Amino acid sequence: MLRYFKQSRIFFLVLALFSGIIISLFYTALTPKKTLPIYNPADVNPELVDSTVQFIRKYHKIPAFSFVNQNGKIITDKTYDGKIYVADFFFTTCGSICPRMTNNMALVQQEFLHDSRVMLLSHTVFPETDSVAVLKRYALEKGVDDRKWNLVTGDKKAIYSLARKSYLAVKLGKPSELYDMVHTENFVLVDTQKRVRGFYDGTKKEEIDRLITDIKGLLSEE
Repeated sequence: MLRYFKQSRIFFLVLALFSGIIISLFYTALTPKKTLPIYNPADVNPELVDSTVQFIRKYHKIPAFSFVNQNGKIITDKTYDGKIYVADFFFTTCGSICPRMTNNMALVQQEFLHDSRVMLLSHTVFPETDSVAVLKRYALEKGVDDRKWNLVTGDKKAIYSLARKSYLAVKLGKPSELYDMVHTENFVLVDTQKRVRGFYDGTKKEEIDRLITDIKGLLSEE
């Protein structure tokens, strides 16, 4: 009997290995893949959403837009066609959360530097002071790669509308000042279909790690 088992051990080892592979394949097939939610205005904190769109529960997408980047180039929604991108709102003279946000956005830039499917988009909330020249100087200081990351300025009303009605990421400022904005720390993840897929605290490293993981997840779905 002992001799039989010695002669058959290769068979049993192969059987055990084959069984392990089959079990692993079944487990992988039966384990649901993580799917990021699709956010609509009704899903988000009302403080961050314009009252005219708070009721929308489906089919929300980033609409057409047109701004000017740090190189004086016109940047539109077409620039981001077919791209996964991360958007945020900032201003160059901000001394509180903006430096951390910019440094963390640079980490995202570095992670996907050679992947043309991923881009970044930062909007100034103070276009009256953040001119093209100011944005260019800021971009050079922060190591912005022009091929990957656009810092944009433009009409304040248009930026305000996009922030509150599309990206769902900016709070109201002083009620007495028309189109006054208080930007938040939010990074907004947008998929290739212009749908909002996630919000991340741009000041926290662990949130940036989560953002990078989620971007990779979206890329794998393409």
